[in-house]
Amino acid sequence: MKIAAIGEAMIELSMAGNTAGVGVAGDTLNTAIYLKRSAPTFEVDYITRVGTDPFSDRIVDFIASEGIGTQYIHRDPHGTPGLYAITTDDAGERSFTYWRDSAAARLTFVTDKGPDFVALAQYDVIYLSGITMAILSPSTRTALMRFLQAFRKSGGRVCYDSNYRPRLWLDPDTAQMANDAMWALTDIALPSIDDEGEITGESPKDIARRFLDMGRTGALKRGALGPQCLKTGATYDFPTAETVVDTTAAGDSFNGGYLAASLLGASQANALRAGHDLAMQVVGHKGAILPK
Repeated sequence: MKIAAIGEAMIELSMAGNTAGVGVAGDTLNTAIYLKRSAPTFEVDYITRVGTDPFSDRIVDFIASEGIGTQYIHRDPHGTPGLYAITTDDAGERSFTYWRDSAAARLTFVTDKGPDFVALAQYDVIYLSGITMAILSPSTRTALMRFLQAFRKSGGRVCYDSNYRPRLWLDPDTAQMANDAMWALTDIALPSIDDEGEITGESPKDIARRFLDMGRTGALKRGALGPQCLKTGATYDFPTAETVVDTTAAGDSFNGGYLAASLLGASQANALRAGHDLAMQVVGHKGAILPK
């Protein structure tokens, strides 16, 4: 199975007092890594744009070291990658500071002749997020949605997580319209109560009902309450993490574990459990990516 993950890979500074560990992360990249680790036989590629500077080299080398294809990472001699710093409180809750406004990833798919999605046609599954959509220009975003519609008609599957960062959007209405359009184009949906509640203002009960009415395959992430099956509304008595050090990439890692199991043919209950178990490991570790 060939899977493309689309988004922004960034330099990550993980703060510890007055020092910082330097890593590479990004929401869809985190998911791609955990998906590949959970299903090594899958061919997983990452699609983005970076610069030609040493930090961009570090990003590409890191992605390749995880066994993820880098052939469609565009190297822009005039671009640089985004950067963010993570700080966590005593309960492991994170806060972020970003430097990404001029990141090369914002020009992913852009060519002199307009947006080009030819490389995406070869994949069985495309995974992307609300952050992916937010960093693209309105015209590229619209063109990508048109491509995804045709991609699904040709037999491809789209996986989407609404991962919401308000600062990346022009305004809340634009974010909600794009998000609603993406859910209509999605085969495997991976929303969270927090993101959907912030986007729509709905209660958790109303969010669950909305996705149940859609009939989508996927998971509703509910934090410590555990995931809920979107198609049936079923919930399970999964254990909670004993130790929470850092919640960074909890949802991303859940997505990777869930998608791997689901695409390998596991039942929804087992796929939900696979994602939940992986996320429990990740929150017990500082940073987005577990050591191999």
